[in-house]
Amino acid sequence: MELSPIQKDILITLITLYHESSSAIKGEGIAEVLKRNPGTVRNQMQALRALGLVDGVPGPKGGYTPTSQAYRELNIDDYANESLVPIRKDEELVPSVNVSEIDFTTLCHPDICQAVVKLIGSAKNFDIGDSITIGPSPVTKLLVRGEIYGKDEVSQSLLITITEMISLPKKRIKHYMSSPVISIDTGSTFADAFRIFSEAKIHGAPVTANGKVIGIVTLTDIAGGIARGKSLTDSITDVMTRNVVTASPNINLYEVIGRFKEENIGRLVIIRDNKPVGILTQSDIIHVFPSL
Repeated sequence: MELSPIQKDILITLITLYHESSSAIKGEGIAEVLKRNPGTVRNQMQALRALGLVDGVPGPKGGYTPTSQAYRELNIDDYANESLVPIRKDEELVPSVNVSEIDFTTLCHPDICQAVVKLIGSAKNFDIGDSITIGPSPVTKLLVRGEIYGKDEVSQSLLITITEMISLPKKRIKHYMSSPVISIDTGSTFADAFRIFSEAKIHGAPVTANGKVIGIVTLTDIAGGIARGKSLTDSITDVMTRNVVTASPNINLYEVIGRFKEENIGRLVIIRDNKPVGILTQSDIIHVFPSL
């Protein structure tokens, strides 16, 4: 059967919203995503029901659900089993849109790298000139950044000029962390910390008591303490940070990258069996991702 562009838009949006909520979708919700009049969406829904592509669910929590024929019509039979590949516009996640494919059109040009991004969802959410970030993809952990220079609302595709591509490594943190850990005992003073930092050429270390991490102290913490009138003989426990951000050595590196920004920290303490086994710093990540 031949669907009109608006019918394809509505059907794709319905499928996307349905898989996000696992419940019937109201026409108003589809209209909001597509920036269409709700009356137009309701009229088209009647036509889609007549074609066997949509089922109506009665009641206050009712709405519409896609039929199996809708998936076949749009050639997305396996959509329910696919992983989500998110897309962000100006760093804000665009809901109800998933990237299904990226076709590189000019990969070998020395100055220009362009691609066609195929969406499951509506291209109406995007405008020419928008900066977008795609990914990471589920297998290769590919992250693509670029700018939209065109779009096709019939095929739900974006034409982008790529500014950056990063493949996030899938190795575990233990391959990137600094080990063994240089730690500072709770009985140490400011002077002790300065000596340890100088000898080890580091800027911070976990504070331990009986082998367990109870805090973390940095050069910045100590300098701030001295600026407030403390002396070199004062205990580092007076200025250490007690809420230590930790991670397991067996999780993947890409899973913790965002935590540095979210937690506003410069280092993660890597813990195994309640004991510190390594340190991962922002510098370690910069060495892996020089473009981040």
